Amino acid sequence: MDRELKREIIVDNYQNPFHKGLVNDNSYVKANTNNESCIDNIDIELKIEDGIIKDANFDGEACAISTSATSIFLRKIIGKSLKEVETLITNYENLIEEREYDQDLLEDLMAYDTIYLQPNRKKCALLPVETIKKILSKIKDDDNGDKGIK
Repeated sequence: MDRELKREIIVDNYQNPFHKGLVNDNSYVKANTNNESCIDNIDIELKIEDGIIKDANFDGEACAISTSATSIFLRKIIGKSLKEVETLITNYENLIEEREYDQDLLEDLMAYDTIYLQPNRKKCALLPVETIKKILSKIKDDDNGDKGIK
């Protein structure tokens, strides 16, 4: 992916983010994450039924990297199983941390493949993943109860 395409993907997802705005419905599981070193502060809510992400939304105030990464990530996880989401998270974290990853799985998230050149921006790129991991942890802590899982 060339530099101009990466920029276009990031800018488009920042200016026109996917599923921005929360539903605030009890059928969603919600979590918040903020970046202590900057203004980034996002809420993500996921609607999960039968182990599948049926819907995903976010809101908050964040930089172009956090907002665009959240937009792209939510678009990618809708319709995926929790296991597929965990695999995507692992590959994306590996991309950001310069470890081995599956490029084909990441698609538009490859726009962040040079984020390591700006180490202070890694946290921005990982903010949505951190928040989604909190939600997945809440679901697991719920003893496989019915909160968000039907």
